[in-house]
Amino acid sequence: MPDAPAAPAAPSRKLLFAFVVAALAAVAFAVMWLFGNISERKAEAKASFVRLAEMTEETVDPSVWGRNFPRQYDSYRRTVDVERTKHGGSEAFQKLDDDPRWKELFKGYAFGVDYREERGHAYMLSDQDMTERVKNFKQPGSCLHCHASVVPAYRKKGVEAGAPAGPEHAREQLMKGFEVVCAMPYGEARKLVDHPITCLDCHDPATMALRVTRPGFLDGIAAFAASDDAAHHMPSVERWRKGSRAQPYDPNESASRQEMRSFVCGQCHVEYYFAGEKKRVTYPWHKGLKAEQIEAYYDEVGWKDWKHGISGAATLKAQHPEFETWSQGIHARSGVSCADCHMPYKREGAMKVSDHHVRSPLLNAARACQVCHHETDEEMKTRVETIQDRTRALMTRAEDATLDLVHEIEAAAKDGTSEADLAKPRAMHRKAQWRLDFVAAENSMGFHAPQETARILGEAIDYARQGHADAIRARAAKR
Repeated sequence: MPDAPAAPAAPSRKLLFAFVVAALAAVAFAVMWLFGNISERKAEAKASFVRLAEMTEETVDPSVWGRNFPRQYDSYRRTVDVERTKHGGSEAFQKLDDDPRWKELFKGYAFGVDYREERGHAYMLSDQDMTERVKNFKQPGSCLHCHASVVPAYRKKGVEAGAPAGPEHAREQLMKGFEVVCAMPYGEARKLVDHPITCLDCHDPATMALRVTRPGFLDGIAAFAASDDAAHHMPSVERWRKGSRAQPYDPNESASRQEMRSFVCGQCHVEYYFAGEKKRVTYPWHKGLKAEQIEAYYDEVGWKDWKHGISGAATLKAQHPEFETWSQGIHARSGVSCADCHMPYKREGAMKVSDHHVRSPLLNAARACQVCHHETDEEMKTRVETIQDRTRALMTRAEDATLDLVHEIEAAAKDGTSEADLAKPRAMHRKAQWRLDFVAAENSMGFHAPQETARILGEAIDYARQGHADAIRARAAKR
């Protein structure tokens, strides 16, 4: 029997050792090269910044800031662009012509006369000046809270009203002047400002740190932090609630930078109302951020925006509750901020900057979406539009259901149905229209929180159909 072939010789221990040493050396070299490259880029970015203009709390003009931050300023100027996605955009078309049902839904209110698509930040002040809601209806200076770079005007009016002078009293000046300007007629208050939102509204001119400057948000988030619903929403709010709570929650003192990347947007993209004779801008977050919690607050304080011109219901008008809706969605739960999607980072040479061309993420999916979602542009667009198409279809049903209720109340009133018997149908109209408008006025067509939006519209349809049935029974009983 032939001998078995000899086994191959085992590799030399010295050769194996040499291979391991070489591999480790290569890894160490790669790590050192990467560290050196990062350090070089950071140094290059720092060296590229030269302060060419002095900026103070009075520097409202964004072109002055642009001398120091030309990349951010160039993208900020692009908010003049007119762009459109399937369910949104920046064209100032008349929504009442696009969907005439809203003429009846807003009957008796200024929005039934002029209700336009919002344009970019560059137009937020000029569009406010041109709307028929300002030209033909009496409006207060409260509108400037979100439509203008109004912080210096607030502080100046605050000092004139008795707040102490000096930078150490800036907060007191801001809050005092805010009350003064809110109470002024719009035309008079408009003379105090020259620009729409600018760099000063979101950044400290000395440090460039993000900050909240709007008194309405400062009051509103403090009220929310103290509410029963605040837990498990925002990390800094949770920390504040678990702490001593000696002072009201202040985002400028407590919030993380990532939270501030949403809070600076939430200063204006929110639901609000003008409270009291002084028309103080108030964010109704005392019971929470959900639609029904805001409604409960309005019910408690007895607020209505107007008496509906057909049904006679004490009706509510939602503004633009993007912050509230976003807070109920998966992106907020995952720590994704407004700026991550609407102002994504971009690389310009050695600089990594936020894109200040604030717009729909669908117009910039590669940087806005694909950082987290590793899918194609077409796939991301399809996912979003599927959500928005379904929301639009459900919203149309809610519009029809609410109008059926409105017309049935009108018919019942003409038949002589008593005010007492119409009370419940009108209460259902208030509930249904509030939920419908909460979604319609929110500018993501459901994408910020798809399940929450569907829930709200489902309730709108349910309340409208309940009220419709109540009105039919009341009308039949009268006969």
